[in-house]
Amino acid sequence: MVVAGELDLATAAELRAAVLRESDGGARSIAIDLNAVPFVDSSGLGTIVACLKHLRELGGELVLVSLEGSAIRKLLGLTGLDGAVRQVATAAELPASA
Repeated sequence: MVVAGELDLATAAELRAAVLRESDGGARSIAIDLNAVPFVDSSGLGTIVACLKHLRELGGELVLVSLEGSAIRKLLGLTGLDGAVRQVATAAELPASA
C-alpha cells in the first residue's frame, strides 16, 4: 500500500479504512510505503499506532517503508515508537508476506 501526500487529520481516516479493508480481506501483514509522505501529524501517527495494534491483535504485522532520515522515521524516533514498528527503507526489503 502506497501513501502519498501529507498524513494528517484530513487523510488519516482513509489510511485506517484501507488497512481495515485489507485485514478484513484476510491480510495479516501489511506494508505501508510512506516514502512519498513529507509530513505526518499526530492524527497520522495515531492512525499508524491503531493499525499496528489492530494487526497485532490479528497475529499480524505492520511494516513501514520509509527512507532513513525521512519525516516518519524522525517522528517515530522522537516518540519512541521506532522500536515498536518494523521499518524498511525500500519495498525490495519487504518480507514476502507483507
